[in-house]
Amino acid sequence: MPPVRGRLTPNAPLAPLVWFKAGGNAEWLFEPADADDLSDFLRALDGNAPVMGLGLGSNLIVRDGGVPGVVVRLGKPFAKVSADGLTLTCGGGASGILVSSSARDAGIAGVEFLRSIPGTVGGFVRMNGGAYGREVADILVAAEVLLRDGTPVTLSCAELNYRYRHSDLPDGAIVVSATFRGEQGEPSVIQAEMDRIASAREASQPLRSKTGGSTFKNPDGHKAWALVDAAGCRGLRRGDAQVSEKHCNFLLNTGDATSADIEALGEEVRAKVLAASGVTLEWEVQRVGVP
Repeated sequence: MPPVRGRLTPNAPLAPLVWFKAGGNAEWLFEPADADDLSDFLRALDGNAPVMGLGLGSNLIVRDGGVPGVVVRLGKPFAKVSADGLTLTCGGGASGILVSSSARDAGIAGVEFLRSIPGTVGGFVRMNGGAYGREVADILVAAEVLLRDGTPVTLSCAELNYRYRHSDLPDGAIVVSATFRGEQGEPSVIQAEMDRIASAREASQPLRSKTGGSTFKNPDGHKAWALVDAAGCRGLRRGDAQVSEKHCNFLLNTGDATSADIEALGEEVRAKVLAASGVTLEWEVQRVGVP
């Protein structure tokens, strides 16, 4: 491995870093000191080594055989947010709660929905994260990205070619920062909207469970949870993996489920939904690594 100023750990357990609390190890886990550290590392790294970014691990199944290559986790040096007028500059490791709270303090409305997404800016940008009628495509100006070879580039919202929960961000690229633009707002009104979103999420989602968030994308004209429910999958189990009874587009690890259990349960749900409705559900949770 190339020399680094940050922390480079071989055979690093990933289960503690993901919400499902299951899965194997990273061949290497790199937590860079800053963007230059990451750029230098990527430039010197063997071009055949896979690279994957890891945020809060909320929308992720790490398979039990682990993740080959390098997993890059952006820590505190990348978790800063600053406001200038109606613009927010956010590090790739900044959480949705930090971004939305910083926007509130600066009187910037329109980003309250990020309060409800348990992830980081890097993941939001890659996946066009969204909730409660808004998505990143509505607020992103541009993202600062390091390509797999360490080259820094700036990608505009248009260049990312956003679709539902998808972008054209290149494989192996890491989002080190993003610029969002909102609207003028009153902090008290913004806080009230954030409170409304938090309450709605608390009432409808199993927030205190080991889960991966929304499991399947909403097909055109349908809600994924409704299709799962209609197929009789609410509460369905495979070992310690279970379809949530509170919100059946969430899978849970109720004890010591393996990632194989969780993924197999998801595939069983997809099969039952297809048989019941003719609709093929697409995974929203990312599944990575070796089975």
